[in-house]
Amino acid sequence: PLPRYVSIRAREANVRRGPGLTHRIDWEYRRRGLPVEVTAEYGQWRRVRDADGAGGWVHHSLLSGTRTGLVRGDGPVRLQAGASDRTALRAMVEPGVIARIESCDGTWCEISIDGLEGWVEQPALWGLDPGEVLD
Repeated sequence: PLPRYVSIRAREANVRRGPGLTHRIDWEYRRRGLPVEVTAEYGQWRRVRDADGAGGWVHHSLLSGTRTGLVRGDGPVRLQAGASDRTALRAMVEPGVIARIESCDGTWCEISIDGLEGWVEQPALWGLDPGEVLD
């Protein structure tokens, strides 16, 4: 279904002006795991949009179905031991960190970052629809 969230699979992914190798490369994504939203499809090409609203066309082989989230906010986000702000604090996570999303209940998401696991409030992540549930 469209739109949907995926992540960048490759270390470098060219973003083109149109769906095909003949179209100009506008820039490259250079962060493996970065979440992007697929907003259109044309053959083997996907039009994507990132957290900053920038977009373009990327070949499907450079994308992964792995769900990730980009930590957002004005300051560090609390990584809790459970799905509550009353559980133990595991870490403070800086905005811009990419986390693998393990599950979400619509309010809290269980994430992992380089082996560190915990829960963050869902609005702290870009790469999900508001209230989205993931098993």
